[in-house]
Amino acid sequence: MHPASVAPPGVHPASVAPPGVHPASVTPPGAHPAPVPPPSAAPSSTAPVAAPSSTSSIQPTPIPRAAPAPPKGARSTAPHSARDHEAPPPPPPEPGPPAPRPAAPAPAPSPGSPPAPHNAPGKPPARTPGPPPPPTPTLDPRLALALGTPAHGDTALRRTGRTLRKLTGSASRDVDEGARLAQEVQQPVTTGRVVAVTSIRGGVGKTTVSALLGRTFTHYRHDPVLTLEADAALGTLPVRMGAETVRWACGDLARILSPAMRLTDVTGYLVPVSGGGWLLPASQGRVGAPLDVPTYRTVTLALRRYFAVTVVDCETLPGDVARTAMDTAHARVVVAPMTAEGVNGTRLVLDWLGRLPHSALATTVVALTAHSPDMTLHTKSATAHLRETGVTVVPLGYDRHLAAGGPIRTERLAEATRASVTRLAAEAMRRAVQVR
Repeated sequence: MHPASVAPPGVHPASVAPPGVHPASVTPPGAHPAPVPPPSAAPSSTAPVAAPSSTSSIQPTPIPRAAPAPPKGARSTAPHSARDHEAPPPPPPEPGPPAPRPAAPAPAPSPGSPPAPHNAPGKPPARTPGPPPPPTPTLDPRLALALGTPAHGDTALRRTGRTLRKLTGSASRDVDEGARLAQEVQQPVTTGRVVAVTSIRGGVGKTTVSALLGRTFTHYRHDPVLTLEADAALGTLPVRMGAETVRWACGDLARILSPAMRLTDVTGYLVPVSGGGWLLPASQGRVGAPLDVPTYRTVTLALRRYFAVTVVDCETLPGDVARTAMDTAHARVVVAPMTAEGVNGTRLVLDWLGRLPHSALATTVVALTAHSPDMTLHTKSATAHLRETGVTVVPLGYDRHLAAGGPIRTERLAEATRASVTRLAAEAMRRAVQVR
């Protein structure tokens, strides 16, 4: 018998497919042939199908035996196929966080709100304030109408006499003195100067003097000037400066100010003053928490680098904020009423300033104010009593415009008041520049 016709043991010869014929096409004996699909369902192929040959041409296909498993711990010596050398497929990517959505555009600032703080490179981000407080009127509109037309500081007779003196040329000496004082006020500064204004009691013209100094510095200087109110007991500085409404106060800025803010960022929280300059009130025109020492220190130290001159309207002595302001300012102005008890109390304050470790008397000026045209106290005697301590005394005579209250209009001030305030500002600035 031919070896090719011998089937392997246990395998029927008819179940062995000839070479080139798929084993599934061979039907073993006793088995039903698989149904043949119709011609239309058969795949279209042009290759001829080989017909089965006789059993003598059937070549047995050897059945591969499984290789014995290698002992545990031994390396397999079986040849590796190309698939064994292929790298394992990479694991499927893990689902990551969803892609961030594009940020919505920032809403446009509402009218009256300060500009967004600017973050300078390399500096901590500026603090973002909350919504701006509503504007609060500084004076009831009905009272504003009751003020009427502001009076002029000088009478018509005095204004006429001054005009005649200018025409005749006899006022040249006054012009030279004004030019000298203007140069004193315009002295350049390397860092911001703070001028603190206080008094021994209220109602003596402390806020009026602060407003006059703020407007005088703004008139003569070309750098930014700030007038700051440090008297939270319903102070009248916004009214005297001509502000109609206020929003932000010192306590608000103490929580907002940041080293990354620019001047344009800071002024968005301040009140612009007609004629130039800026104003920072102590409250929103209502009774609230008093201004404390940490808040005052935070605000003044932060604002000094933005403004060349800061005039501080302090509370009356011996308040804690007033003591701190007098101790940390570059120059001090003590307002004293032209009365016997007012001069005596001011002398006690000057003696206290002289006992301070850094001798604050050298940088102190006294403003002696008159609130009536019929003052009985002798001006020269009161001035000499205060000058015994070594301070400079500048008298401020009675002015009808200032005595009427309300917003201060510099064009309606008396000529003597303008000259006295300019001299007071020059004396304060000269002492403030001397402090390093």
